[in-house]
Amino acid sequence: MFFKLRVVILIFNSYLHIALSAVSSEVSDPKFSAPITNVTAAVGREAVLTCQVLDLGSYKVAWLRVDTQTILTIQNNVITKNHRVGISFTEKKTWQLRLKDVRESDKGWYVLQINTDPMKSQMGYLDVVVPPDILDFPTSTDMIVREGSNVTLKCAAIGSPAPIITWRREHGEKIMLANDSEVLTVEGATLNIPRVNRLHMGSYLCIASNGVPPSVSKRITLIVHFPPMISVANQLVGAYEGQKVTLECHSEAYPKSINYFMREKGEIVPQGGKFETSIKDNAYKVHMNLTIKSVSQSDFGSYMCVAKNSLGETDGTIKLYKLPHDDGNYNNWLEGRRRKGKKAKHKKFNSQIESNNIEDDPEGSNKRKELMIGNPDDTYDYSCSMSVACHYQVILTSISIASLVMYLLN
Repeated sequence: MFFKLRVVILIFNSYLHIALSAVSSEVSDPKFSAPITNVTAAVGREAVLTCQVLDLGSYKVAWLRVDTQTILTIQNNVITKNHRVGISFTEKKTWQLRLKDVRESDKGWYVLQINTDPMKSQMGYLDVVVPPDILDFPTSTDMIVREGSNVTLKCAAIGSPAPIITWRREHGEKIMLANDSEVLTVEGATLNIPRVNRLHMGSYLCIASNGVPPSVSKRITLIVHFPPMISVANQLVGAYEGQKVTLECHSEAYPKSINYFMREKGEIVPQGGKFETSIKDNAYKVHMNLTIKSVSQSDFGSYMCVAKNSLGETDGTIKLYKLPHDDGNYNNWLEGRRRKGKKAKHKKFNSQIESNNIEDDPEGSNKRKELMIGNPDDTYDYSCSMSVACHYQVILTSISIASLVMYLLN
């Protein structure tokens, strides 16, 4: 109580001093050279309100807060107990009210008064902006739902100005909405996903922004549970004895399934030896391979790839059957596979006809005709006989032989 009385007395004495000074001072006419510019400051920063006064003379100025009618400063003295408030001035012309570590509660109108009669004053507004913040409640947390359910994700945020909320998927996938429409982003406090399926599974980002940095986001993971399903690309696979073969299955399930191969009589295919099992999983998808390094007679039959989780169990069947062949044809098939893609090289088949000139023997008694077909140094690869080019070669050779016969008969 005593302290409050002292403050009142101090304020009264200050105004009394101002009044007496005004009476005894020379006549002056203070005026404002420009209006107080409104200021916008972010929470935690410093805000400065500036007022320009001309011809102040011996008059005094004071900063007040309008909504609470609180006197903050008189001349160059800080009256309020708020340690964040400061005053600065230059040649009694530029008067600045400084607010450090601005809070949202500092938002409002501020006035600079000159103790003239009548009093002169100007007002300026301090706007305090607040970066967005996402509230834990009622913002959704990670969700686990059954496939086919309707899902609503919620996001609540505060800030000044009020934040805008945008939804997007974490890795840039499109958001699937009703009527099979797909979009990259959705605006609004809620995200509705009707009849959710496994393709909706993943993380969704709730992003709040209001132009005041930084923007904030929260990750909400959507997990969709569904029983296993299996797809088999090749249900019938043929192989020769001794051949290496791989059986493939694809399964989808969540929670993640247990996957293995079984024989038709129910025994699980062992790992090791000539059997090699590999399982590659990605999220809710699994790729299963069973490799038989060398197929024997006992390996032919049906194989089942099995997937099971807490919601159910399913299997897919692959039948491995024996391809008939004899050893000769099989060896030829293997040899043909090895030679496939190689270009056959053949030497040219040259036909030449040579004869002595009759004029070389004036008597003509040693007239002779000689014919030589082909070059004894050349060889012909009959493996090319099935190609079109070789067919033409055989025809041309036949024509050359017919011409030879006609020549000898003449």
